[in-house]
Amino acid sequence: MPLSREAEHVLELFWLRDHEGGHPPYLPQLEASLTDGALAELEAQGLIERRNGGWRLTETGQAVARSILRRRRLAERLLADLLQTSGHLLDEAACSMEHILHEGLEEAVCTLLGHPRYCPHGGEIPPGKCCEEARRTGLRLIVPLSEMKPGEVGRIAYLQMRDAPQMQKLMAMGILPGEPVRLLRRFPSFVFEVRNTQYAVDTAIADSIYVRLTQ
Repeated sequence: MPLSREAEHVLELFWLRDHEGGHPPYLPQLEASLTDGALAELEAQGLIERRNGGWRLTETGQAVARSILRRRRLAERLLADLLQTSGHLLDEAACSMEHILHEGLEEAVCTLLGHPRYCPHGGEIPPGKCCEEARRTGLRLIVPLSEMKPGEVGRIAYLQMRDAPQMQKLMAMGILPGEPVRLLRRFPSFVFEVRNTQYAVDTAIADSIYVRLTQ
């Protein structure tokens, strides 16, 4: 049976308490969901239990909470990296998006983002099956330009930059999502080619250009 939004928030809250002890900006929102109704819902589904006078996640609850937190942090990463969302809008939008990301779509988002390890708030993103498979096989689909090898080719997937003027400058130069790209060399700067035009950038910019590899 699907959980209510409040119940999912309580699972996130308990996971943070048990595993991280962190205080993300959206913590008050999670705490506001800690109601008798949400606790009763979670207890009925065997996700929490009474222990030593307090509530604790069961083994099943641990797995569900981990999955919920993974979806939220992937949603944050997607919003921050591709849509340049920040502040309260990031937290509000991620809260809504985490509840509609399901297994399969979640894996696709993770792969699109290049299997990120941390959310914009610095929290670790629990790895999924796609992350484990990528590490096991060495298969890379989308990577920063800085991780490409000379001679590798692909198409620009997206630009991940907080400096809007710098991003606009790159786009005005023709460095756009969908454009073919080939890395020519990595040192002393990253030199790459887009439609017969060569560009040289430093590591910070190369880290911000994500490429979908095609060979």
